[in-house]
Amino acid sequence: MTDLPASGRATTDLAERVAARRSYSRVTPAAPSHEELLPLVAAAGRVADHSALHPWRVIELRGDARVRLGRAFVTDAKVTGEAADKLAAKPLRSSLLLAIVSVRTKSEKVPGWEQDAVASGVAHTLSLLLHDAGWGVIWRTGHQTRSKAVHRMHGLAKNERLLGWLYVGGVPEDSKEGHRKTVDPERFLSVLD
Repeated sequence: MTDLPASGRATTDLAERVAARRSYSRVTPAAPSHEELLPLVAAAGRVADHSALHPWRVIELRGDARVRLGRAFVTDAKVTGEAADKLAAKPLRSSLLLAIVSVRTKSEKVPGWEQDAVASGVAHTLSLLLHDAGWGVIWRTGHQTRSKAVHRMHGLAKNERLLGWLYVGGVPEDSKEGHRKTVDPERFLSVLD
C-alpha cells in the first residue's frame, strides 16, 4: 500500500474530479452495460456503513421496465389524457435508471435514519463514479418514491424504501449545462472551540 504524500497531491486530482461533478437533466440514449456497472456498484458499496449492514440495493431499469414505471406514476397520480402521457414519459428521459433502495434491518445499534444515510451515500458515490467514467447522471426523487404503485412495480419488501433514481446516459455534445459555482468552504466549515 502506498503512503499519501504529506503535500496531499494524491487527493488533489480526486478533489478536482469530484468538484467537476454536475447533474445532466438531458442525456443521450447511450448507457453503461450491466457488466460496466458492477465494479462501480462494488466501489460505491465501500461507503461508511455502521455494523456493515449493507442496508441498500440498486435496481437497474431498462427498456419496458421504464414504461411500467411510467404507468405506476400515472396510477399513483390518478391523472388522464395529456397529463398522464407527460407523467408516463418521465422515466423514458434516459435509457437506464438505477433505483436506489434503502433496506432497513432491525438493529439496536443502527437506527433507520442511519441506514437511509448509508443508502444515500451509495447513491451519491455511484453518481460520482458514473460521472467520472464519462456518463451523464442526475438523481431524481419526488413524491412517487413513496407511491404504493411504484413500490409494487419495483417489487420492494416492507422494510425497503425507495430513495429515488439515478438517470444515466451519454453526455450530449451540445450540453449547455455548465459547471456549478464552487462552494465557499468557509460558509460551511466551522471550528468548534
